[in-house]
Order: sequence, then C-alpha cells, then structure tokens
Amino acid sequence: MSGAQLEFENPIEDAISKLKFSPESNNLLIASWDSYLRLYNVENSSLILKLNSGAALLDCCFENESTSHSSDSDGFIQRYDLNAGTVDTIGRHDHIATSVLYSHDKGEVISTGLDEKIKFWDTRLGQSLVLSTDAGASVRCITVNGNNLVVCVDASMHLYDLRSLDRPFQSYESQVEVPIRCVTSVPFSTGYAVGSVDGQVALDFPNTACSSEMKYTFRCHPKSMKGRLDGACINAIEFTPGGSGTFVTGDNEGYVISWNAKSRRRLFELPRYSNSVASLAFNHTGELLAVASSHTYQEAKEKEEPPEVFIHKF
Repeated sequence: MSGAQLEFENPIEDAISKLKFSPESNNLLIASWDSYLRLYNVENSSLILKLNSGAALLDCCFENESTSHSSDSDGFIQRYDLNAGTVDTIGRHDHIATSVLYSHDKGEVISTGLDEKIKFWDTRLGQSLVLSTDAGASVRCITVNGNNLVVCVDASMHLYDLRSLDRPFQSYESQVEVPIRCVTSVPFSTGYAVGSVDGQVALDFPNTACSSEMKYTFRCHPKSMKGRLDGACINAIEFTPGGSGTFVTGDNEGYVISWNAKSRRRLFELPRYSNSVASLAFNHTGELLAVASSHTYQEAKEKEEPPEVFIHKF
C-alpha cells in the first residue's frame, strides 16, 4: 500500500475536523476550524470548491454528490450546494453544534450539540426542523445504521429507532467505561464500534442473538501510566465498504492501524504521522484511504502547524 500527500496550493490554515469521500466519486470533503469547507478532486489533487461558513466547522457529511452539510461552532447547521457553490442555513443549536449526518432511510439531516439536543431536519420542507429531542447531556458523536441512531454521551450509548423518536429504545454503558470520542457503524451487521479518550476500541452488536459472544474491546497502543494501562485518544474509526470486517483507527499519537473485526486481528500499521490523526475516510470502493494529520486542540504536545492530508492506495 502506497501513500501520497494531497497538495494544497493554499495551505489549510487551521485544524481539520473531518474528512468525507463523496458517495460515488473520489471527491474529498474537508471540514476545518478555519471556517472553510473544501472539496478536492483526489485523482488530480485539485481544489474544486472552497466555501466559507463563518465559523469553525466541527463535522460534515454528504447527502449526495451535489449536497453536503456541516455543524459549526456557532451552533448553525449549514447546507452546501456543491454545484452552485452556495451556502444556506438549515437551522441552529443554542450552543456549539458538535456533529451532523444524513439519514438516507429517513431522508433527514440529524445534528447534535452542546445544548443537549438532537435535532432532525427535512430540507424539503419550508420549516426544516421536524423534531428536537432532549439527549440529557452534551452529545459528542453519533452514527446511523439503517433505522437505528446511536447517540454517545460520555461513556454511555443510547439507541433510537428513527421511526419512533420519543425516547431511546435501549441505553447502556459502553465497554470502554470512559468518555467516547468517536463512533461508527459496522457495515456487515447491526453493530457499532467506538473509540475512547484513553485508546480503547470496543465493538458491540446489540439486538443480535450472539451479541455477548461477538462484542469485545482492546487497546490500540497500550502503555503504562502511573501503574495502569493507558493510551492515546482514538479520534477516528472507519470500516472499508462491504463485509470484509476490515477497519482502521487513528489516534492522537499519529498512528493509523488496520484491524479485522471478524478475526480480531491486527493487520498492519502505517508509518507514524508527525501530528495527531484527526480524521479518516475510505472512498466508496474501499481502494483509497484519506488520512488527516492535524492538531485537534486536545493535547498540549500537538503541533499547531498547517494540517496535511495523505491518500493511501490499497
């Protein structure tokens, strides 16, 4: 597997928060703290679009090839027309908007924030806000798997049915037992993988007959700190498309490691990056992996220098 740096004519001026490949092409969406959403053509390393939202972007997602969304530090949820090059506001949270995603099953944008709210938006309607429900605490990250929405609050996981959102149908403490930093769906099942602030990864498969046998947890780079095992914060977990069970983790010490969820084995490790791995993204075929090497404002030892994006070919 080879890797090449994505060349920027004008360097990104602040930390990268999220990378996302488009659903059907090799265009890469980059959200950053410098208030810009950028769209790059990875195949020829060229900038397609650069749009200013007016505030730091903390998350982004694609709705389709021509539409994307972001959650911003000023609480706004923005929609981007990637063909027309325009930005408009869907709505806002009363505090920092921490995460955003698009549910294809529901046809709605879902966002969370430090205002302890989960909000559902349908941009096809004149009044976009469909529902606002109380999460009970600040939400750090979310993911969807079909009609199931997973909301992570500290070390807890709350599962909602998108067809009935009055309350979670299941809530439980994650295996990591410390605050969850990231969460993603397991593509070959109804399971979920979470990464913790202390270097743990946990896979869980709720609502399955053999969930107790399938779930497990491990540490990516265990080290001893004051007599106990510790590790670097896991910022990103991404599965390859399809059902192979292969996934990668990225942490605050610059490590990207590939694992297989089915065999529970470590596959390989990329050369260590000089800064934290802030985000990871596979393209729609699983042949390309984008890696954001960037400070994350989580640790004092991070280098506050222009972030870099690397593309690895599998």
